[in-house]
Amino acid sequence: MYATAAHIERLKPPGRRAFLPWLFMLSGDVQALFKGKTPLPWLGGAGAAAFVALYVTAIYTSLDERRRRTRAPLLALAGLAAVTYALGIGYAGDWLLCFPLLSLASGIVLRGGKRPLGPVILALSGSAGIIAGLRGGASDSLTVTYGTILSGLVTAAILSLFETVAQLRATRQELARTAVEKERLRFSRDLHDLLGHTMSVVVVKAEAVRRLAPKNLEAALGQAADIEAVGRQALTEIREAVTGYREGSLATELDRARSALGAAGIEAAVRRSGPPLAPQTEALLGWVVREGVTNVVRHSGAARCEIEVRGGMDRVRLEITDDGGGVGSRATGTGSTANGEAAAGAIGGTGLKGLAERLSAAGGSLESGPCGRRGFRLVAELPVDTEEDPMEAEVKEARTS
Repeated sequence: MYATAAHIERLKPPGRRAFLPWLFMLSGDVQALFKGKTPLPWLGGAGAAAFVALYVTAIYTSLDERRRRTRAPLLALAGLAAVTYALGIGYAGDWLLCFPLLSLASGIVLRGGKRPLGPVILALSGSAGIIAGLRGGASDSLTVTYGTILSGLVTAAILSLFETVAQLRATRQELARTAVEKERLRFSRDLHDLLGHTMSVVVVKAEAVRRLAPKNLEAALGQAADIEAVGRQALTEIREAVTGYREGSLATELDRARSALGAAGIEAAVRRSGPPLAPQTEALLGWVVREGVTNVVRHSGAARCEIEVRGGMDRVRLEITDDGGGVGSRATGTGSTANGEAAAGAIGGTGLKGLAERLSAAGGSLESGPCGRRGFRLVAELPVDTEEDPMEAEVKEARTS
């Protein structure tokens, strides 16, 4: 289901010219007019010319977003219906094929839920079947009735599907922008809560220093020392907040990725296996997850994204795949070779290039490229760091001493 939706999303909707070749269904009638096999050929020729002009007008105005909301498509469709019934009743024969073309135009003009497409198609097919039965026979009646029903309903369904996909794409992009804005708002709110009280204390103590300095230098120095202590504490808290925001654990980044993909309307499949990883390894893989998922949300047009982390004895592998538009859909990354060096060319930007350099410095690699016939794949590998973190070793030593 998701693959089909993604495939439809990459297709372009049929344009106005796509419906013009159907007019060749009337080529036999036109040839009969020129050969003089049709009674009153001048009248038939005028009717054929009017039919073609009204058919083209109805389609072109209905597929034009600005003119679709005017009365022009409906007026052209009404005129087309009058000419169709006149030709069908007056000449019958192959002119009965005008009814399927009329139904096709009706499906284009009346598509959407606000106009009575179903009753119109049923009325056209019923009347066309009756006229064909009276002027031709039972076989003509069945053929014309079936063609009239099918052409209108199928055309309306295809165009409505493409319009719905376009609306869903716009909604998904809006959800992605909203998710980014919410994250920025959350971070700004955290910083405000973190610094609001601290800066108020600094301002109050600075005013105290200014008042006490001329009278009591020792008290003023005490207030200045308090300002220094508060400032150092604030710097520590800011570093902790920024570190938690930018270099969170891999589990946190996976949770954020699942949330961002869900908000963008993309099905997320996240799997993780293997032993626990060192903090530096988790931080690097977290960056890869964030960059890769950002590209999927903003540029891929995918319906499904899979994130898999597999840890082994020597190396850990992170793979992000989607079923979107492939290499051309990535606007913020760049490919890389197996040893982590950025490969120039296929995709612009510096996001994945910077990650490739960071992973290469840590002994890892970053590969990116198309995944089969469609989609994109990002693979990162890092060696499993079994050495104890220096900070943790220092803490353990302090506890035992």
